[in-house]
Amino acid sequence: MNPEEQLKVQALLDGELPEREARETLSWTQRDSAAAGLLAELKNTRQALAQSGPRAGLPESREFFWSKIEREIQRLELRLTPRPKASLAVVLRRWILPAAAVGLVIAGVAAYFHGRTAPVEALMDAGAPVVETILADGDATIYRDVREGTTLVWFSPAAGSDPARNPKPNAVN
Repeated sequence: MNPEEQLKVQALLDGELPEREARETLSWTQRDSAAAGLLAELKNTRQALAQSGPRAGLPESREFFWSKIEREIQRLELRLTPRPKASLAVVLRRWILPAAAVGLVIAGVAAYFHGRTAPVEALMDAGAPVVETILADGDATIYRDVREGTTLVWFSPAAGSDPARNPKPNAVN
């Protein structure tokens, strides 16, 4: 008996054959002793399973049970899958671009506060005298007293230079 004939006998027992084919298969099992033996064995197996006692059930539904197994398999596959190496674009997006943005913010804040210092022309009063100095290496120290509205500028030669070598005096306009 070939596997296809065995499957027909099983389909007959399970009630899966159309009526005409079921009658033909039943008559065939009555004529063929091997087919009749298989049909009797399948009936006995079905009856033994039905009388074997209570079936063990799962605490959750079948779909939930198998979905847990599927999720665990996927989790293990993700862990075993090697991570691709980061490309240059990923490195740029992840590290260099944020660092550049932070640098631009710092530069902007520094430029804002640096630009807040008033230029010399804005600090000078219109009627204040203008002082010109012709020191080759000179230093100037500025003192401002905002409360009194006074500004003092002290001109001095740089350290190590000889003021006697400069014959021209400072001019005040």
